[in-house]
Amino acid sequence: MRDSLDIETVSAALVTSGVTPGVTPGVASGRPWRGVEFHPALGSTNTRLRELLTGASPASGAYAVSPPDVDPGLWWVVLTDHQTGGRGRLGRVWTVPDRASLAVSVAVPVTDPAQAGWMPLLAGLALSRAVAEVTEAAGHPLTSRLKWPNDVLLADDGDRKLSGILCELVTSGGRSAVVVGTGVNVDQTRDELPVETATSLALAGSAVRREDLLVAYLDHLAGVIVGAGAQVGAPEESGERDAVRTAYRSACATLGREVRVHLPTGGAAEGTAVAVDDDGGLVVRTADGLRTFAAGDVVHVRAAAGGLA
Repeated sequence: MRDSLDIETVSAALVTSGVTPGVTPGVASGRPWRGVEFHPALGSTNTRLRELLTGASPASGAYAVSPPDVDPGLWWVVLTDHQTGGRGRLGRVWTVPDRASLAVSVAVPVTDPAQAGWMPLLAGLALSRAVAEVTEAAGHPLTSRLKWPNDVLLADDGDRKLSGILCELVTSGGRSAVVVGTGVNVDQTRDELPVETATSLALAGSAVRREDLLVAYLDHLAGVIVGAGAQVGAPEESGERDAVRTAYRSACATLGREVRVHLPTGGAAEGTAVAVDDDGGLVVRTADGLRTFAAGDVVHVRAAAGGLA
């Protein structure tokens, strides 16, 4: 029988008490997260966090641990054991067994929404680092790969998909925030996964605690979001932003490959993925020249020769 998330341990690890208006929470500990709201089952963690940000619904539950009237929703974490209405880019839906995956959304304030296109890319970078960290600690290190724009694949299981990330920009009350929703397959068997191209950490041979993966992921996320127009603590330095983006480009397995970009119109563009531009778009060298695609402009990006990715 799978265990529920130990939410008290997670909350204690993530949240620094004593929120002061006008001061970024958690800076002293290096963790900006202000509060944690947990639900045994929930339709969508992203939808719930949007409700908190817009004031459509107040914070609730025993684990809402910071004052709800201080920038409601910002730097909050919403978790569930069982996400029943999960969705990805372009409205794609999926289902997962109870307590078998990690389903988390966080609200990150951004000072420059124009940079928010980087958020799903950098969230993937943070998750890949977290996977490496926790699987190594568990004694069976795994290697993940980043597929532009929002997928994390496991090289240890034929580049099958481990995680998908959905980011949504929310503006309310003069504030802009990106809701970063992440689903990670942790403990599913092959029969419990919806498609052949998916995998889980357990299937790749690494047994990890969801709590450890969650804390590691959010720690790494806090360290990279400066590259997407977010600010944690002191004002960002352009060099720090550029370093994070360079790290993503170095880790992105899409770059250098021959790809087929499937478009909403039903057509496709083929060529070599050569760069990720300053807005987070994928630059592809096609027979007709360079073309740049934003994440919202594509249905799929796949290897031109076929395969799982």
